Amino acid sequence: MAVHPVLETVTARIIQRSKPSRGAYLAHLEAARVKGVQRSALSCTNLAHGFAAFPANDKLVLKEVRKPSVAIVSSYNDMLSAHQPFEGFPAIIKEAVREVGAVAQFAGGVPAMCDGVTQGQPGMELSLFSRDAIAMATAVGLSHNMFDSAVYLGVCDKIVPGLLIGALHFGHLPAVFVPAGPMTTGLSNSDKAKVRQLYAQGKASREELLEGEAKSYHGAGTCTFYGTANSNQMLMEVMGLHLPGAAFITPGTPLRDALTAAAAQRAALITAQSDNYLPVGRVVDEKSIVNAIVGLLTTGGSTNHTLHLVAIAKAAGIVIDWDDFNELSAVVPLLTRIYPNGDADVNHFHAAGGTGFVIRELLDAGLLHDDVTTILGKGLRAHCAEPFLGEGGKGVVWRDAPLESGDEKVLRKASAPFAPDGGMILVKGNLGRAVMKVSAVKPEHRSVEAPALVFNSQEAFMAAYKAGKLDRDFVAVLRFQGPRANGMPELHALTPALANLQDAGRHVALVTDGRMSGASGKVPAAIHVSPEILAGGPLGLVRDGDIIRLDAATGTLEALVPSEVWHARALATADLSPNNVGMGRELFAMFRNSVSAAEQGATSFALPSPIPTTVSLHDGATVGETMPGSDEDFSMKKEA
Repeated sequence: MAVHPVLETVTARIIQRSKPSRGAYLAHLEAARVKGVQRSALSCTNLAHGFAAFPANDKLVLKEVRKPSVAIVSSYNDMLSAHQPFEGFPAIIKEAVREVGAVAQFAGGVPAMCDGVTQGQPGMELSLFSRDAIAMATAVGLSHNMFDSAVYLGVCDKIVPGLLIGALHFGHLPAVFVPAGPMTTGLSNSDKAKVRQLYAQGKASREELLEGEAKSYHGAGTCTFYGTANSNQMLMEVMGLHLPGAAFITPGTPLRDALTAAAAQRAALITAQSDNYLPVGRVVDEKSIVNAIVGLLTTGGSTNHTLHLVAIAKAAGIVIDWDDFNELSAVVPLLTRIYPNGDADVNHFHAAGGTGFVIRELLDAGLLHDDVTTILGKGLRAHCAEPFLGEGGKGVVWRDAPLESGDEKVLRKASAPFAPDGGMILVKGNLGRAVMKVSAVKPEHRSVEAPALVFNSQEAFMAAYKAGKLDRDFVAVLRFQGPRANGMPELHALTPALANLQDAGRHVALVTDGRMSGASGKVPAAIHVSPEILAGGPLGLVRDGDIIRLDAATGTLEALVPSEVWHARALATADLSPNNVGMGRELFAMFRNSVSAAEQGATSFALPSPIPTTVSLHDGATVGETMPGSDEDFSMKKEA
């Protein structure tokens, strides 16, 4: 199937735009490689420190400096349900790689915080920046140069993007991502939302609310709704960084353990010592990034990835922006209905056909690039499969994804989608540029024109709501929620209140420089407004009573204020000092002071810059003598 012309055009533009930084990145990648195993570059003292505490047999393998060593980088902790299953994974991984003649070492742990726990709390202001801290922690774990590839254990919101950004800074190493899987289905997401709305109305007690939440989030594994955590897993599949179908297998099952073992062995078999060297810096290229955007759009995934994918791409020297998302969204059909875009959870989605079905449908429609490299080699079509236990319950076998959806209320073919577009729209105007997700917003609510009510915090909004002051048509302008101001926290506390007002017949919308993520739901919301006020953004010019027009159909985000009045205003200010101290926020000041704009990924990391061609490599050569000029050069080397 020929690639869709819009997909082709957007990809070509990204390739052209990224040439300088991608070339610099590939130079860095080549400069980090050595002949033989990576630890051969270490002195005897270095190496002795690196295996001093290891079991005798594994120590012997490491000492011989011949066979590959696989790093384990994990986000394990036992407070968070999504990460608790990782406790037992290292033992599975170590045993699995021994079976193929390699060794695995636990290279390091990374922090993992949960937005579900920190919602509405001061700790949420660390959340977005924890992604960059995770990338840095990944680099610390890999900095010992003991490793020839790595497996990354992570699931949730900032954890997977942070791990991948860290992995890409060690782009010469192959990378296999290993999820823990979702918890089994509990209280339905729609029933959970009803309890929340009733509580916001004062019609349910705190005890009833807690009981509903506990029945929904009830065991090991990630949450079952399709927010950022599960969007991460979909993207890892579409980018070819997971084994096929690995995303949504529940933890504590034989198949989950078998997939973990198979992933570990794959990591050991694609090192530079093999005939199938697949470094992550080559797997993640312009086409795989475009595939990730398409995967996000076709499943109605989290708007957080309009930040995270930009930051991930940037780590690989690739430059994308919201125009790319917007153009692709116009032609990528919506193939799934998973909460909050429907009633089903991810377990239901997996049972209906899952990721393999989605990938095949998009490939057949010309809406994904097949000519990419994955951890399985060349071609994404190998990932149109689902895993099963092998004969006797041992190992993993893959079968073709089903040809028909198991439930057309949840999953459909590209020829009969739920919607002709991906439902993620760029809106812009005199208030800046913002992202709007409309896949869960009914058509009659996608355009709102109403007076502004300006708030500087979600607490101020909720106080007005509880005082009965918001029973009217309005556009809530919630400002000073950007990355420079307070770390860009998610604003989920607003969702039940706004939903109640909309259900009561009020025309309401939200405009904010903060985040709402995959749970943004049914109320129209222009989020990630960029630039934020602290970067001179015009959101600071809005005053109570200004008529705001938010229109998904036309992509409009406007304050309908006469030009002479608008430009005569001064930017609003706010005392942000309370956001700078407490719950560790003072430690993250360096991120707030150096962070890029939301559309540039809200990250503190810059694009790769060129390195001098005289920089010495481990073998005494220079970058200029050894660096492939492009990804095409790498492909030709592999084929040769």
